[in-house]
Amino acid sequence: MRRAHLFVSGKVQGVFYRSFASEIAKGLGLKGFVRNLSDGRVEIIVEGTTDNIVGLVKELRKGPKYARVDDIEMQWGEPTKEFEVFEVRHRG
Repeated sequence: MRRAHLFVSGKVQGVFYRSFASEIAKGLGLKGFVRNLSDGRVEIIVEGTTDNIVGLVKELRKGPKYARVDDIEMQWGEPTKEFEVFEVRHRG
């Protein structure tokens, strides 16, 4: 099990990016959350297998139809196991 903290920049708010990320993460059996940040980025904290997190990031780079992903900053860490599901949260 691994943990990843992601910051996604580009045109990622107002284009259903959080819903897209949540759907992919849930499909991969990942736990954590996604939320918009006041600076226009999207933050994602996710826990699961390394392969599934890498798979999520691959899909996040594509994004939903109207999104434009310019960059994904990613930091690996140790899982805290604080999450029971993957959820969409309100602005952070």
